[in-house]
Amino acid sequence: MQAGDPVVGAPMGVAGAQSRSEDEESLGVKDVKMTATQAFGGGVPKRRSSSRSIKRKKFDDELVESSLVKSSSRVKGPPLIEPIRCSGSEPSSSEKKKVTKSGTALTPPLTMVINPAPIAKRVKKSKQPLHITKDLGRWKPTDDLLLINAVLQTTDLTSVHLGVKFSCRFTLREIKERWYALLYDPVISKLAWQAMRQLHPEAIAAIQSKALFSQTEETLLAKIGSTSQPKLDVFQELLSKHPSVFHQSRTPKSLLVHWQLLKQYYLLDDQSVQPLPKGDQVLNFSDAEQMVDDVKLKESRDEVLEHELMISDRHQKREIRQLEQELPRWQVLVDSITGMSMPDFDNQTLAALRGRMVRYLMRSREITLGRATKDKQIDVDLSLEGPAWKISRKQGVIKLKNNGDFFIANEGRRPIYIDGRPVLSGNKWKLNNNSVVEIAGLRFVFLINLELISLIKAEAAKMTQQ
Repeated sequence: MQAGDPVVGAPMGVAGAQSRSEDEESLGVKDVKMTATQAFGGGVPKRRSSSRSIKRKKFDDELVESSLVKSSSRVKGPPLIEPIRCSGSEPSSSEKKKVTKSGTALTPPLTMVINPAPIAKRVKKSKQPLHITKDLGRWKPTDDLLLINAVLQTTDLTSVHLGVKFSCRFTLREIKERWYALLYDPVISKLAWQAMRQLHPEAIAAIQSKALFSQTEETLLAKIGSTSQPKLDVFQELLSKHPSVFHQSRTPKSLLVHWQLLKQYYLLDDQSVQPLPKGDQVLNFSDAEQMVDDVKLKESRDEVLEHELMISDRHQKREIRQLEQELPRWQVLVDSITGMSMPDFDNQTLAALRGRMVRYLMRSREITLGRATKDKQIDVDLSLEGPAWKISRKQGVIKLKNNGDFFIANEGRRPIYIDGRPVLSGNKWKLNNNSVVEIAGLRFVFLINLELISLIKAEAAKMTQQ
């Protein structure tokens, strides 16, 4: 060839590169080399190819996923096409590696465009078990067993929705979907069956005892008259006569309870619901209360309860007797004070010690003041007036002399103030009418029944004259 030939071969190389980009998408790197040699013709010496062939396996679903992962990490932009060398020199080993890398990098985008459908299918398959486990988590095995027993008894999903109490509130649509899933979905039915088999026998028996009553069962129970008072033997005989009709968990006690419900709602054969009266005379609550027979409402006697009530009545009567016996011993009465009016003395009250909260009435010639405790009781408990933790248990004594004078003796640790004057422990002081007595911050006014004291003085004077 002449020196000007490579100039002519340049546009042919571009055409070869374009044809190579089209052929590489379908045939690979080997076909690209063949098209390049055909484009240049015999004038160009043949390219030497490597004796090592590129092994490429057929792409299936698993290889598509692995190639997608590799292509996403390696190839980020559009694939680049290497230009074909037009000179007769042999390609170097680095160029061969570039060709092989470009060939492998071109194939994954093709698979992404050609076969995207299997990816979507695999994503849908992965979401299905999550939906199943979520459904199974809400429906417990006890709910499934209740549903199956109720449907076998009533054959009506509406009655099941109204009569069965599940672990959580299900709508009628959810109950229907669950029942159809147990019938026709092999995965859900298998998992539910395995969960129900793991239940404890006692739990299964408790669930079966809650089974709804079928129409045939209620028909047999409704034949028993409402006026009769059947016992458990009647229902036991009914169970023995019709073993195929009643559920295996039925007992005479459960039949009696259900018969009482039928009687309560007027569902027995010999009962009929009375229509409401028409007109002005409508039955009201008071009229219905008068029609009720009180004898029927009386409950049976409970001997244990009556015995306990009798014992408690005895204790209460004993306490009342003790209080009545202690009444004469009380020497001071405590009354609540209302207002600042003077107290009205009676014929038995000698004096009164009035505080801010309470009033103590003195009805004997000698009374004790202090703080009452569990071990020791006194006449005047000053803790009723206010905080008395500083007051001694026996703080003082108030005495009435024969001449009609009142004296107070301090027997506690703290002083007693009479009209501001301190009376120390072991000393005495005379109390006049309206004297202010202060003990550990608590103030009282001492009031004397002058009329009664004058009578006492007159009697004492007569005694001295005789």
